Amino acid sequence: MKRLDDAPSRADKFSMPRFLSRPLRRTGFCAAALVGLAACSATPPPAPPPQVALPTPKPAAAVTQVAPRWIPDPSHPVMLGIDVLESEGFGVLRGKSIGLLTHPAGVDVHGMSTIDILRHAPGIRLTALFSAEHGLYGEYAAGVNYPDRFDARTGLMVHSLYNGIKIDGVSNRPTKAQLKGIDAVVIDLQDIGSRSYSFIGAMKLCMEGCFENGVEVIVLDRPNPLSGLKVDGPPLDPQWMSHVGAFRVPYVHGLTMGELARMAKEAPGILNIPDSMRVKGRLTVVPMRGWRRWMRWPDTGLAWVPTSPYIPDFSSVEGYPMTGLGCERGGFKNGIGSAYPFRGISYHGVRLEALEKELQALRLPGIGFRRVSVFDPKTGRPELGLYVEITDWDLWRPTELSLQLMRLACKFDARNPFASLNPTEVRGLLIYLGSTQFYNDLAIHGARVDVEAYVREWQAKNEIYQQQSRRYWLYN
Repeated sequence: MKRLDDAPSRADKFSMPRFLSRPLRRTGFCAAALVGLAACSATPPPAPPPQVALPTPKPAAAVTQVAPRWIPDPSHPVMLGIDVLESEGFGVLRGKSIGLLTHPAGVDVHGMSTIDILRHAPGIRLTALFSAEHGLYGEYAAGVNYPDRFDARTGLMVHSLYNGIKIDGVSNRPTKAQLKGIDAVVIDLQDIGSRSYSFIGAMKLCMEGCFENGVEVIVLDRPNPLSGLKVDGPPLDPQWMSHVGAFRVPYVHGLTMGELARMAKEAPGILNIPDSMRVKGRLTVVPMRGWRRWMRWPDTGLAWVPTSPYIPDFSSVEGYPMTGLGCERGGFKNGIGSAYPFRGISYHGVRLEALEKELQALRLPGIGFRRVSVFDPKTGRPELGLYVEITDWDLWRPTELSLQLMRLACKFDARNPFASLNPTEVRGLLIYLGSTQFYNDLAIHGARVDVEAYVREWQAKNEIYQQQSRRYWLYN
């Protein structure tokens, strides 16, 4: 089954109310957890990005945290976990033999790879590398399984945690043999804030393997690019937990990697190992400094490094929950040609004017649509579509458009494309979507499904989730 983050021909919470303006939040970020996110003015679509190669938790004391000692620098408002680790002399790693799970976006504030930093760090020994979807250097396309291999650049073995997904629906966790002689595995992965993006699943697998074998896990934290306040979309029914549904959280979850790791360590039922192993497992989170929950990625002062080929920039991060689910099945296409990944949409057989009229009539809060034409060098013709822009961040509900695209697909195709899915295809959709009830309603009632009622229901549930998840927060 292809990832939502896939080829352009296939689609690869609680919206916080606006209490304060952005200037007030910037000066009073201690209250940031109680306020909304600032509005975004309508702007023309950006130029197409260049193609990029490729139940009750245990007390928080069970998790070791590195105490921050830092004065904010306006030119670098956020220090990543790897920067904090280095600034403190790699203290939590001193004297240890370590493994590292990372990817191309695992870099410090200056863009240096965490691999190179830890290879040359004093007092520690990097003995093995672990990699997730797309590979250590982004060399594999979405959904491509790959085996362990020797890395000529570092002279280290790279152990694949993405080998077996298409065969049995699960992936590999680090084995006893792979962890032999390793005291701790460091995890440095950049997430995009949406539940189905597979790197949080890779972190969970790594934690399971390490806890099984008595190896410490050290997570170097990174920002949630959609902020720590934006929470939205359907929760995940337990039967659909998978590598792209590793946590039972709303689709837009509002947590950082370190906070998700704390949840997995402290709350029963997340890690697929005996509870006694979870309790004994050792987790250290190295928090960021300077990051606040209201911050979106542009507020961090950090350069975006593509996390996968179809997520080349922050615009595509925003677009992923808006169109990914809605273009997974039903006939909608996201992207325009190879441009505007997750921000451009079209539907074959429906004129652009008619599609635009349908979408504008929905009056979805916080978003608008603009016509875009992109020259396709493969066909020699212009590709037409609608660019989805965010006009008001506070009002924006990231997944609502995807749900409406599913409903519109039933209107455009009277046969109801969701009613004819076979069991494998249904599972392939639901491990992303998460809600059996919504899918069944869609399959039965098609274009008559009451999307707005589901949005209201999930907003209420997600408000409760957000309050409960505060116990895992590392930042205000």
